[in-house]
Amino acid sequence: MATPKLVGISGSLREESTNTKLLKEAARLFGDCDYQRINIRFPLYDGDLEAAEGVPQDVKDAADLIRNADAVMISTVEYNKGPSGVLKNALDWISRVDQSPWGGKPLAVMSAANGRAGGERAQLILRSFMVPFRTRILQGPEIHLADSANQFDDQGHLTGDLYIKELTELMKNLRAEIG
Repeated sequence: MATPKLVGISGSLREESTNTKLLKEAARLFGDCDYQRINIRFPLYDGDLEAAEGVPQDVKDAADLIRNADAVMISTVEYNKGPSGVLKNALDWISRVDQSPWGGKPLAVMSAANGRAGGERAQLILRSFMVPFRTRILQGPEIHLADSANQFDDQGHLTGDLYIKELTELMKNLRAEIG
């Protein structure tokens, strides 16, 4: 089998965000793969902009990465009890490409937040956002990384045994979905 292509989408724009770190750690625990993270610094969705200029090339490129991936991972931060606006905006833009890149794609969803629930509410909402795209959302184990600022070492690796065990299992399940 060829090296699996794994794509990550972080709900945070910060390079050092714990959601971005969680995706990198997930890719590492996934094992041998070609991992790429999508940059979701898209303009705010605007139907007038789309009508005048079409779907931005960055969005088309992101959709192509998803389309060509064997599996996708999304990690969301929790802002005001929901996913970030930038993540929702990215999903809205990606939905505007000519052919949906998501259909039947295995998807692992996770969250990292400084609160004690680890982004549980945001993750639940994100899962509902993904329903129209008809992905194959893995049901678990659910990863809600609480107190996320204190869960990584200096190399960006998770330090908590339970989180490592559960993320390893989630990545094993994601690999199995690829076939």
